[in-house]
Amino acid sequence: MKVRLLITGGTIDKVYNQSNGELEFDKTHFTEMISRARVEVDMSIEQLLLIDSLDMVDKDRDLILDRCINCDEELVLITHGTDTMCDTAKLLGENSINKAIVLFGAMVPYAVSNSDALFNFGCALGSLQLLKPGVYVAMNGRVLPWSDVEKNRSLGVFQALSS
Repeated sequence: MKVRLLITGGTIDKVYNQSNGELEFDKTHFTEMISRARVEVDMSIEQLLLIDSLDMVDKDRDLILDRCINCDEELVLITHGTDTMCDTAKLLGENSINKAIVLFGAMVPYAVSNSDALFNFGCALGSLQLLKPGVYVAMNGRVLPWSDVEKNRSLGVFQALSS
């Protein structure tokens, strides 16, 4: 079974710029992450965007929706910034796409020591292969349906709405 990996950016793909002290984009780290994690899943990688999710607009979300609907794969993994991940998950979920779709990201960039990126990637990829069609968010070791997930900004974690 083949997985489509849609890369959109977010903290997971940012790097620390030593000149100005800011986090910014250079290139995606997913080729390295896949190799480092020794992933054996057949995966088709497509970079759609490389932006912060706070800069994401409706046109960007429509592009993600279009690629989810029109890709051949039944299993879709989406990298996404955590600030608006739930918004994109809601758009996808409300469109009733008959595929298993999992969004994930990181609170700390992959390129920074002690990042949660590889853990969240592994959790998302593993769970994707076991889920029924629907849209989910995989963060902090949890996999939650799009209709019952929120980012708790004060704790820096994703949780069920009922938490």
